[in-house]
Formats: sequence, C-alpha cells, structure tokens
Amino acid sequence: MARPTEEIRTRLQQNLIESRQARRSKDFDRCWALLEDAHVLSQPWAWLHVRVHGSMFVAAVVQRDLREVRGQLSRIAVAGPGSLSGRYPTGNTGRAGVPATQPMPIAGELAEVLQRAGQRTD
Repeated sequence: MARPTEEIRTRLQQNLIESRQARRSKDFDRCWALLEDAHVLSQPWAWLHVRVHGSMFVAAVVQRDLREVRGQLSRIAVAGPGSLSGRYPTGNTGRAGVPATQPMPIAGELAEVLQRAGQRTD
C-alpha cells in the first residue's frame, strides 16, 4: 500500500489541530466538519483512519453524545482492518448517524487531494 503523500499528512494534521481547537471552544459544528473531512482523507491508511476515529471518539465524549461514543467505539475496531483490506466505503463521513458501510460522494476538493495521492474516489 502506498504511503500517504505529504499533502495528505499535512491536511490531516491541520484538520486534527483545528478540530481540537474547535472542540475546546465548544464549536462542535466546526469540529465535526473538520473531523469528517479528515476521515474521508484518512480512509486508505489504517493508522490515520484509526487516529481520526479516536479524535471523533474524544469529541463525542466531550460533547456527551452517547450514540456517537458507541458508534465511534465500533468504528475504531473496524477502521484499521477495513483500510488494510481496502474494504472501506469511500467518502463515508465516519459519523455514527451514517451506516458504517455506506459509500458517499466526496466533495470536489477532497476528491482532488485523494486523486493526487493515487487513491480511489468512487
């Protein structure tokens, strides 16, 4: 499996930093939007994928969203194997309110970043 590009690593790191700042300031809409984008970018790489779900879990705990906490725990368990096997639903936002196996369209900019990294966007 190809390693993530510098663009992917930088974008993910920035999203995680900004989501943490948003979470600390209780701006959960921004926090989740950043985490959802990070999730879409991280899916092809097991460690990054699990790391994003870990950040989603923390946001859910801080927000006291029990449904999201449960959803993130189950996704943490399957994210790594799904990425390693290439069996992940491209574009899925990673949230508990979305079926874990449902592919979703990828927003233009994120699709372009993934395409430049040689990853599928279908």
